[in-house]
Amino acid sequence: MLSAASLLSLLLAVPADDAGILHALNRLTWGPRPGDVARVRAVGLDRWVEEQLHPDRIEDLAVEARLASLGTAGLSTAELRRSYEVPKDAKREMKQKQAAMGDSPSEEQLRAVKREMYLKLLPRMAGRPQEVIDELQEAKLLRAVYSERQLADVLTDFWMNHFNVYAAKGPDRYLLAEYESQAIRPHALGRFEDLLLATAQSPAMLFYLDNWISAAPGTDLSVLRRGMKKRPDPELPRSLGLNENYAREIMELHTLGVDGGYTQKDVSEVARSFTGWTVRGLRTDGATPEFVFVPFMHARGDKQVLGRTVASGGKDEGERVIRLLATHPSTARFISTKIARRFVSDQPPPALVDRMAATFRETRGEIREVMRTLLRSPEFVAADARGAKTKTPLEFAVSALRATGADLLSAREVAERLDHMGMPLYMTQPPTGYKDTAEAWVSSAGLLARLNFAADLAAGRLMGTLVDPASLGPEAGLKLGSPEFQRR
Repeated sequence: MLSAASLLSLLLAVPADDAGILHALNRLTWGPRPGDVARVRAVGLDRWVEEQLHPDRIEDLAVEARLASLGTAGLSTAELRRSYEVPKDAKREMKQKQAAMGDSPSEEQLRAVKREMYLKLLPRMAGRPQEVIDELQEAKLLRAVYSERQLADVLTDFWMNHFNVYAAKGPDRYLLAEYESQAIRPHALGRFEDLLLATAQSPAMLFYLDNWISAAPGTDLSVLRRGMKKRPDPELPRSLGLNENYAREIMELHTLGVDGGYTQKDVSEVARSFTGWTVRGLRTDGATPEFVFVPFMHARGDKQVLGRTVASGGKDEGERVIRLLATHPSTARFISTKIARRFVSDQPPPALVDRMAATFRETRGEIREVMRTLLRSPEFVAADARGAKTKTPLEFAVSALRATGADLLSAREVAERLDHMGMPLYMTQPPTGYKDTAEAWVSSAGLLARLNFAADLAAGRLMGTLVDPASLGPEAGLKLGSPEFQRR
């Protein structure tokens, strides 16, 4: 009987010559490092791909050692909040002082009040709240540059963008690390339904798209105490109602797609199915926010979703909607199209999408198998697919760091440069996330920022990054900024 690796060797479309290996490295990793082509050639392309499809089999101690240098690395949400979040009483005091300044205080007056608050708080805090986002960005860059589990990391980034959460919205900055490590990364190559459910029940997503305050119309918070065994948040209105934000985005952006066949009535019915899916501990200083179902908030009665009856129940209604959306034919096509767009071309071949969608349906959304269908397709290695994708700023910066063998002592400067290129990590506000097509990134200002980054990297002028300029040659900056290097 053929082993999985041998079977993949027969099916894999990428030729095992150096050009084929380089193409696979450009698409399935953040970019080849010096010696990567030779290393893959030595073990065999089929075996390397099989290993990448099973990241749990790959030791990744080097990147964990890099992450250990970050003060927030490995901290739980509760630890992050206790150490970096400004207490509610201090926020109230600051707002009162700002309000006492009148209708039009100057920016300097507002900053002065904030500085006064931090001078009082910082002795008992590990750092300012912004440091949580700064180190979240650094951790992402360190993983991208140094992780051996490259395909898993690329797909984690893909799914984080697909299920985007804006880090600057309230407490989400403290929730994102566990959102990525518990809801996204473990399911990046798993079953799509499990991934969808994990994101739906994540406090980060529940808060970002407002489902945590979605309730049956007229829900009275004075009675909510019986359901949550806690006093209602005093900052919330006494009466809650239906919020359709998450219901709309789970269909339009996460599953079916904008043309997936749903109606406004479906949006309302899905929103009703998810009422009562909320978060406990979100407004309590230092607490660990956690998903909880509150029956009192739930809209009773049967729901009609996409022509199906979702019988009246409780928490299970939302779970049944998740299953319905995750296994819908429109979802198979929408997700397959997005994956093909990421790994093949901006306009993926319809025949390839058809085959990937068929695999999605047959395997009930096994992402690893959908990736196998893509990898063994002739479209993946077609001549017009090679070099057809324009790198996003993140892909450009990380591939340059990997290509030069840079020693990234601190990723703070790289993260700031990505901001200048128009791609601040975890900081895109719309739920659509960042675009993965050329027109979003090809502009004179964007290209100039990339050229400056390449020149500074090659010359050793990038703060926190060590390279050996002599080993790169006198025109290294020009090569890194060339049109050829901008594509993958």
